[in-house]
Amino acid sequence: MPQLITPDVRVHASFLAAMDEARAEGHGGPDDDSTAGLSLRAYGDTWQDPAVFARYVARMRLTHGPRSILQYDVECTTLWYVDGDAYLGRLAIRHRLTEAWLRDGHIGYDVRPGARGRGHATAMLRAALPLAARLGIDPALITCDTDNAASRRVIEACGGVRDEAGEDDGVLRYRAPTGTGSHTGRTLPTVGKG
Repeated sequence: MPQLITPDVRVHASFLAAMDEARAEGHGGPDDDSTAGLSLRAYGDTWQDPAVFARYVARMRLTHGPRSILQYDVECTTLWYVDGDAYLGRLAIRHRLTEAWLRDGHIGYDVRPGARGRGHATAMLRAALPLAARLGIDPALITCDTDNAASRRVIEACGGVRDEAGEDDGVLRYRAPTGTGSHTGRTLPTVGKG
């Protein structure tokens, strides 16, 4: 059964296949500032080496800060969505938003091209909302491009309501309840074993 886990070396082969799919889709070019694009430029074919991949996984397991390869200037938790040893996608929860992160929101996710259209994005986002609550985020700002109908459906299926700010620069903003209630802790609950 698919689940969110902390990044794990056991999905090495599947992760490499997913990155090949991302490359085939056009990710990794000099103007691509997506997570896949930044990672492909930073690691390229060096991921093939198990030791390099292990270092990458170790880095992804950390809460990212200003020196991350992904250029986060805020704390960020990265989780991978897997089914056994099959890498299906990744999800990032930014612990707070700066002006620069308002375009991307608290939660970003992507599903590998070969696994799209199967409900994985909805399941990932649903699983992430309680994790965001544990960080004191409520509601979570989640964004998508105006022309991304699939992402709009995912966000709305997870309770996202269009933000009053509406559309800006081709980006739709949604607020999704996380159910923080009275929780004030900032520690993430245990996710699937990696």
